[in-house]
Amino acid sequence: MRRIIIKILVDADACPNTIKEILFRVALRLKISTTLVANKVINIPKSKYINFILVGQGFDVADQQIVLMVETGDLVITADIPLAAAVIEKHGYALNPRGEFYTQDNIRQKLSIRNFMTEVRDSGQITGGPPPLNKTDNIKFANALDQFLAKR
Repeated sequence: MRRIIIKILVDADACPNTIKEILFRVALRLKISTTLVANKVINIPKSKYINFILVGQGFDVADQQIVLMVETGDLVITADIPLAAAVIEKHGYALNPRGEFYTQDNIRQKLSIRNFMTEVRDSGQITGGPPPLNKTDNIKFANALDQFLAKR
């Protein structure tokens, strides 16, 4: 079986530290190029497989950098649904920190729900976001990541 070389790109501004730690271990163990993109400095382990790109301040600057970098088959870690849609459009894969893949089949629905929830929050009817990640979420993410990488 031919091994397909991919890279992992991380929308690191909002990525939980527990997820970053999982990604660091995977990058080192499997020798996969992993690049974190953020508009603030993030500490990363010293490794030729783990990189960091600091982008300028501004709305969606990190997202735009990731879209520029993603290639067919690459994996992007993000909770940002519009970014995930752009990644899918470029034939990449998008996995959120809760272990759920965004796909051609579910991205339109997720965008619609996101837009609706933004309107509801903007009207003041709902405040706050999703609950913090827990151990179950971390395990689900690690399992989804391992299964994805095992197929490649």
